[in-house]
Amino acid sequence: MKLDLLYEVDNPRPWNGPHPYGQRAGEQRAFYDAIDQLKVADKVGFNTAWFVEHHFREGRSHNPAPEVLIGALTQATENLRLGFGVTLLPFGFTHPARVAEKVATADVLSRGRVEWGTGRSTPMEQTAFHVDRAKSRLEWEEAIQIIVKMWEDEYFEWDSPTFNFPRRMVTPKPYQDPHPPCWMAATSDDSAAIAGSKGLGLLSFSIMQPLEKMRAHIAAYREAQKTAVPVTRVHTNKVAAYTLVHCAETKEKAIDNGIWASVGWWYQNIAQFTLDWELPHLNQAEQDVMFPLLQPLMAGDIPIEHFDQADMIIVGTPEECFNKLKHYADLGVDQLICYSQFGYLQNDSIKRSIELLGKEVLPELEKYAVKRD
Repeated sequence: MKLDLLYEVDNPRPWNGPHPYGQRAGEQRAFYDAIDQLKVADKVGFNTAWFVEHHFREGRSHNPAPEVLIGALTQATENLRLGFGVTLLPFGFTHPARVAEKVATADVLSRGRVEWGTGRSTPMEQTAFHVDRAKSRLEWEEAIQIIVKMWEDEYFEWDSPTFNFPRRMVTPKPYQDPHPPCWMAATSDDSAAIAGSKGLGLLSFSIMQPLEKMRAHIAAYREAQKTAVPVTRVHTNKVAAYTLVHCAETKEKAIDNGIWASVGWWYQNIAQFTLDWELPHLNQAEQDVMFPLLQPLMAGDIPIEHFDQADMIIVGTPEECFNKLKHYADLGVDQLICYSQFGYLQNDSIKRSIELLGKEVLPELEKYAVKRD
């Protein structure tokens, strides 16, 4: 199992600073710190760094333009693969030609280090961009087909009931031939099976769910891969899953770094966001399932000790982190995505965590013989 990183560019309140909009100081520092941290990751053996595209997500994600950050990193790193995690493909978000152009440009500048994740987003963002939620999955799939054809064909044109494009040469073409590997973000067994059936890599997570749930998620994906009809010419059969990760020399040092306050903030923020923005768009059955889970988190009743003991988060010394990471490898995760820049953790402690994971944990993972059922 390889180790990746995930960046949303967190910027928790309080937003203090001399500027009238106090969040700007924190936003700017978070971007600068991310580049600083990724330079370390590039040197200590991390595989891929993934960058979200999220809009209007106060506090937890201030990174609406991952192509800009990836562009900077093409020149600041040499070894890391750089993942769009993900580009939002329903047509209301971005014209497919713009996606093809920006992803290919990043691939050229990085000399072929781009991974291309795709997704549809959630109601909060969809409604702001006037995306028709009922059509979003069909638009997502059609956009993938359009974009890869823009990369593969010298001149491209398209005429369908939902999308029309005149004959044009879309430039640049990707560095990787025929194009970067394609992934899909999935949050349920059904969506994981869709990713598998289309020959796409699976981007998953272990947030607020036991690892056994992830086992079922991966099983649905692997089963669908057996009869996959790839939607692109690059068939990807890999699972990448993310969770919160922090490594320190001792558990006491991790606590001093503010890990539990940061974990608490992260879960409370995502619960509040979901209740405020996403729950109203779900049907009653979905609300009945989610509300009891989220209400305690919103109130600050976060079972951090359970999350830690159940390995739903990975916190501890290099040895403790390795023992937790083994469980993900055994589940069938090919790339564990470490969400390391979150909450109130400071730049130096995040860089040290990345360094310890790269120098002390990765070598042990490389020697570990995976145990599968």
